[in-house]
Amino acid sequence: MSSFSSPHFMYLFALKSGKKKLAYGQSPADALEILRIRLSEQEMSEIVADQFIKINQRDLQQYVGELG
Repeated sequence: MSSFSSPHFMYLFALKSGKKKLAYGQSPADALEILRIRLSEQEMSEIVADQFIKINQRDLQQYVGELG
């Protein structure tokens, strides 16, 4: 079964630098696991896993300046 049979969402996780990291997944935990595949341990250590917001793709443009 395709992973697209269940909904996926965009999440913005806080970074220790004050910026935000964009992630995509079925849940915040799933989004972090996907980031773990893409990022180094050092990059993952900068993410504050319990500080995130769920956003709609159409609202992404308003957060571009906060991405790090």
